[in-house]
Amino acid sequence: MTKIDKSWQKNGFLIRRLAKKEDAENYYNQNYNPLDKEVARLTGCKEVFTKEEVFSFFETSIQDDNYYLFLVLEPDGQIMGEAVINEMDFKLRCANFRIALFHSSKRGKGIGTWVVETIRDFAFEELKLHRLELNVFSYNPRAERVYLKTGFKREGILRDAVLDGNTYADDILMSILEDEWRQIKGLKS
Repeated sequence: MTKIDKSWQKNGFLIRRLAKKEDAENYYNQNYNPLDKEVARLTGCKEVFTKEEVFSFFETSIQDDNYYLFLVLEPDGQIMGEAVINEMDFKLRCANFRIALFHSSKRGKGIGTWVVETIRDFAFEELKLHRLELNVFSYNPRAERVYLKTGFKREGILRDAVLDGNTYADDILMSILEDEWRQIKGLKS
């Protein structure tokens, strides 16, 4: 399947799928050099990545037809976040979703909600998915509220499945189905 190239804009903020290798340098320098410790904590990734690791991930992501890596850009073009649709199963019409705003100054301003709504709509309108799922950690209640607000529902909890420092926390599975999305958008089934 050929990737669909889309972009969206609101209040100067822009989301666009990465299609150019040239973006890798800015992607690394603006977000991973260094990576915000809170981003690493909230996403469950390690705190330090080499330039080679980030470039390799980036290149693999933009070349994989089953992986959609979107950049969230500030009005001046700086990369402030990403949204990803991956783990696509075209037979079942389902995929996984994740988002990260790399800079703490950008969180809590409604940007994440807008990004989730936009990419959720892309998943159902353009990719014709039936199900979009995600995982959120119990120590990230702000993200869970955004997902609930945008139509995702809790499906299950993997109790004490992750560590937050030295403390166990839950991994919460959430999803939204095609019919639920249609209802939110006021569309007929």
